[in-house]
Amino acid sequence: MDNLELIKRKAVQIFSEEDLEKKIKSGKKLVIKLGADPSRPDLHIGHSVVLRVLRQFQDMGHEVVFVVGDFTAMIGDPSGKSKTRPSLTFEQTKKSAETYLEQATKILDKDKTRIAYNSEWLSKMTFEDVIKLAGKYTVARIMERDDFKNRFENNLPLSMHELLYPLMQGYDSVALNADIEIGGTDQTFNLLVGRELQRNYDQEPQVVMTFPLLVGLDGKEKMSKSLDNYIGLTDTPFKKFEKSMKIPDEVLRQYFELATDLPTEEIDKIMSGDIRDAHVRFAKELIYMYDSPEDFESAQNKYKEIASGEIPEDIPTCKIEEATINICELLVKVGFASSKGDAKRMIAGNGVKINSEVQTDIRADIEIVSGKVVQFGKNRFVKIEK
Repeated sequence: MDNLELIKRKAVQIFSEEDLEKKIKSGKKLVIKLGADPSRPDLHIGHSVVLRVLRQFQDMGHEVVFVVGDFTAMIGDPSGKSKTRPSLTFEQTKKSAETYLEQATKILDKDKTRIAYNSEWLSKMTFEDVIKLAGKYTVARIMERDDFKNRFENNLPLSMHELLYPLMQGYDSVALNADIEIGGTDQTFNLLVGRELQRNYDQEPQVVMTFPLLVGLDGKEKMSKSLDNYIGLTDTPFKKFEKSMKIPDEVLRQYFELATDLPTEEIDKIMSGDIRDAHVRFAKELIYMYDSPEDFESAQNKYKEIASGEIPEDIPTCKIEEATINICELLVKVGFASSKGDAKRMIAGNGVKINSEVQTDIRADIEIVSGKVVQFGKNRFVKIEK
C-alpha cells in the first residue's frame, strides 16, 4: 500500500477526493497544513493519527506546515465546548508550543517541517482587516456549528470572540495558501471555513481531510489526558506496554488501523489470532516507533515478571532517614499516596505490600531496612535505602 492509499484508508471524509487526486497528480510540491492548539501540550497516540499522516505526506515530497495557534489559543478553541474557554496569555501559549513541537518531532521529520505561528499574521491585522474578514461569512453559516447553536438555544453564554474563532483559523489557510489541511473530525467545520475563505480571497480552495478521534483506554470517551485514558508519546516503554495490554479488545483493531502504518492484510492476520498476542504486537509496534527494539524487550520482560508476581530488578529507590515509620507516612514519602487519608484507603483496599506481604494495619510501624520493597498494586514498586 502506497502512502496516499494509507492516508485515504485512515480518513473519515475528504472534501473532495477529486480535488485531492488533481493536486497530487499536478506534480506540484503541495503545502500540507495542520493546526495545533498549544494549550494542551501533552501529546498522546490519539494526536499521532494526524501527525503520522503528515509524515506520510513528507515522505511523498510535500511541504508540511505545522501551524502553532499561539494567537488563537489566547481565545481558546470553542469546538465541542458547552461554555466559553478561559483565555491564555501569549507567554503561556509560547511555552506550551515549545513542548508540543518537541514531542511532535518524534513523528515528523524535523528537517522537513516548517513551523509557523499564526500570531505572525493575525497579530498584525487592523480592526479594518477584521471587519473585512468578518464580512466574508454570514452569521447564519457560523450558527450552523452544533456547539454554537446548542449554546444559543439553551441561553448559555456565547461570546462574540468565539464566533470569530473559525474565521481566524480559516484565515491561517489563506495566509499560507494551503493546498491540503488535515485535522480531527471535531475540526471539520473550522477546516471547511478555511476552504471557503480561500475562494473569497481568490485562492484555489484547500482539500480538507478529517480523521477519526481515537477512543481512549476506557473504550468509551475519546483519548484525553484529563480523562487519564491515554497512551502518551513520552510515556516510558514499560508504560506503553502496560497500557497497550489494557486496550479493550473490541477497539484494538482501531488502534492498529489509526496509530500504526501496518497494512490491512497484516492487521487482519493479527486480529484473527490470539487476542493477548495481538495486544503484545500492538505494544511492540508502538515501542518500535517511538523508542527502540531493546526497550520493547525490556518492557516485555518487566511486564512478565510483574504478572508472575515477581519483583522487578530495575525499580526506583527512595531514601528514608527514620529507623521506623508509620506505614501511612511511608506511603506518602515514597510518593504512592498524596496524604495519610489517601494511604489509609490504599491499605484498606489490600493494595499495599511490603516485601510481597499484604499490609492491612494502618497503625503499623515499619522498620526501615535498606533493600525493603514497598509495592502498590501490580506495577508500582519502590526500594527503600537507609
